[in-house]
Amino acid sequence: MAKDPGAPVGIGIVGTGVISDIYLKNAQEMFDNLNVIGCADILVDRAKTQAKKYGVEAMTVDELLHHPDVEIVVNLTIPAAHGEVALAAVEAGKSAYNEKPLAVSRAEGQKLVELATEKSVLVGGAPDTFLGGGMQTARQLLDAGAIGEPAAAAAAFLSHGMEHWHRDPYFFYQPGAGPLFDMGPYYLTALCSLLGPVKTVSANARASFPERTITSSEKKGQKIPVNTPTHIVGALEFANGPLASLTTSFDVWETNHATLVVYGSEGTLRLPDPNTFGGPVSLLKAGGDTWQEMPLTHPYTGNSRGIGVSDMARALRQGGTSRANGEMAFHVLDIMHACLDSSERGERVTLESTFARPAPLPAEKRAGKKQAAPAS
Repeated sequence: MAKDPGAPVGIGIVGTGVISDIYLKNAQEMFDNLNVIGCADILVDRAKTQAKKYGVEAMTVDELLHHPDVEIVVNLTIPAAHGEVALAAVEAGKSAYNEKPLAVSRAEGQKLVELATEKSVLVGGAPDTFLGGGMQTARQLLDAGAIGEPAAAAAAFLSHGMEHWHRDPYFFYQPGAGPLFDMGPYYLTALCSLLGPVKTVSANARASFPERTITSSEKKGQKIPVNTPTHIVGALEFANGPLASLTTSFDVWETNHATLVVYGSEGTLRLPDPNTFGGPVSLLKAGGDTWQEMPLTHPYTGNSRGIGVSDMARALRQGGTSRANGEMAFHVLDIMHACLDSSERGERVTLESTFARPAPLPAEKRAGKKQAAPAS
């Protein structure tokens, strides 16, 4: 039976760790086109705790994947399980929205995108921070020619890792994580949403320190073997011309760790931290020496995680493509693997994947606590 075009889309959350709080909260309070049916976790008691907290049903993973009212499975499991859970959801006829990255391997990510097409469902994934007011303001300025023709970009995430504060930092130093797969999606998704697909990648990568010692309280003193590169330096050639540098690191002591800049023929845009939804966005015009902070033109400037799910729900009801879609998420995954491939092989890698740059969000402000779904 066809769904009422105005009816909220039923969603189910798989994975009820810390990040599930903001998704559950926003789905219930921020987006009027989402209806949380339930949540599930392999740790049953954790799912029950979240279900009670948010007034939804606790289920097993299998029950959630086959629940008749769940149309989108929001997959908040650990990265190694992203592909497996999302593929099971798609096989069950559900659309799937993964936390980043879309999958750990290229093969799994590609299979997910292809299977979704075969099953006539949608797939997509975080980060959806590029739909926040900060990046959408930058997108509007870029499209309006505020810096002329884009020529180059620079992105850098610099830190000394997670073992100093995270309660369980082991997986950050294993394949499928590291600074590139953990934080790279924020920077790469932002750049791709602004500049389009990447054509070639050249990179060098290393694990500067073979072992880490946890100094956070819960597992203080435990050793972590480092099994993935922790300092990656890459050069990206975009299909439409611009060149960009990308650095992601868990190996350096650095406080100014969020750098994202787009350079153009008529000026420069300094963008916000792509792990956030708001500003600031600053513009330097050609020939000038004063940065101007630009007023934000779009809503969703607070922690709006879930806007990508809401936009997927819009696409399910109205038709068309969701903005945080599987093709772009897979392209970002492909770029990250290409960085490691390039370093290992000592050569430039040409990407086979591509995507269509997602449409910008409308610029209107929305009043009230609960937001309407993102417009098409």
